[in-house]
Amino acid sequence: MSGDPVAAAATQPGAPGPSVIPPPPPGYPPYPGAAEPKKKRGLLIAAIALVVIMVLCVGGGVVAFLTLRNAETGEGAKEPAVAVDEFLTAVYKDRDATKAASRVCAASRDDEKITAKVAEVQKYASAYQNPRFRWTTPKVDNQTGERATVSTRITMTTSDEKVADQDLRFTVVQKTGWWVCEVA
Repeated sequence: MSGDPVAAAATQPGAPGPSVIPPPPPGYPPYPGAAEPKKKRGLLIAAIALVVIMVLCVGGGVVAFLTLRNAETGEGAKEPAVAVDEFLTAVYKDRDATKAASRVCAASRDDEKITAKVAEVQKYASAYQNPRFRWTTPKVDNQTGERATVSTRITMTTSDEKVADQDLRFTVVQKTGWWVCEVA
């Protein structure tokens, strides 16, 4: 035999022939690249908890608003006739819509209507010469527990001796004192 090691290896039994390409040498392991993102369950749970808390807070706020919006604030008058007298004073003498609204029950309190009535009285006051408003002492016509009907007559007198009268009937309710709820 000759001194050629490749030829000697090819002639050995079980050895591959000279035309077979040997397998490549072992290489480097594949590059790991970006690892799969870890599942962020803690962040998801915190986000869901935050949403639930926000829904409960907003829902609670809405319920509180709807429940308390008709709640009486402050103290009403001690008697039904006093509530009517204070309301008339606020509208006809003071011409103060805010003060008048503070004498009206929450269920009937409409700031726009009260402001419109005060503006109407102001308009009469500017259209006539020195008008004065007065009324008879409010009289309780009917009172049952938490409800009363009170009547009075309002008179407007001007300096040129014009006179106008108007009879009014008030429905007054008792909650945290007496409050005017309806004027007819």
